[in-house]
Amino acid sequence: MPRTLRLFGTCALVTMAGCFTLGRPTPPLQEFVLGQSPRSVAAAPARDGGGVTIGLRRLDLAPYLATTAIVVRRGSRIVTSGFRRWGEDPSAGIMRSVAASLGAAPAILAVDVAPWTVQAPHDYLVQLHVANLEGVTAEDSTATEGEVRVMASWEIIRAQDGTLVARGETDHREPGWKVGDYPGLVARVEKGLAGLAGELAACVARLGPPTPSADSATTARPLVCRAP
Repeated sequence: MPRTLRLFGTCALVTMAGCFTLGRPTPPLQEFVLGQSPRSVAAAPARDGGGVTIGLRRLDLAPYLATTAIVVRRGSRIVTSGFRRWGEDPSAGIMRSVAASLGAAPAILAVDVAPWTVQAPHDYLVQLHVANLEGVTAEDSTATEGEVRVMASWEIIRAQDGTLVARGETDHREPGWKVGDYPGLVARVEKGLAGLAGELAACVARLGPPTPSADSATTARPLVCRAP
């Protein structure tokens, strides 16, 4: 009998140990990408459509955003999740998304994303500086709602002579984001990037086709484009 009880106790302990080693199920990894439209082909010299051609230079991205982690800002703290990430270098997705939206604008004939071939002609070059691209909520850990912010400054350069002809800044805030809703965060980022592209396209439309100054020393002051 004692031997039987010892065996029973041993089996029970093994069973309990097995139960306690079962941790919380690991959440599946979710990876997101921006700009599902295919990358634009190199800008062509043809002008049948009457628009201008754009070259997007390599993106200047804030260092804390240059990671595959999707960033959420709680007050002054940066929070990331190991299970929700960008599926690629975020610079690539940002540029693809902006290029796709720019390419759909009536004033723009074609868009090319760096690096491009030496022979690719452009009317204007665009330099983007992305400072914010994240979910934002209160520092209080119980906060469940916030917003998504996309903030960037940019310059438009006349390709023929390298003259800065326009500059602007976009600060897009999309409220109503539920903390933890990463598909919603990505969708709002896409909307913010589309807004950025729309403001860029409107500025390009104001510039019209490039007209180089006869005297580069007397170049006019750059146009400052602001959101309405």
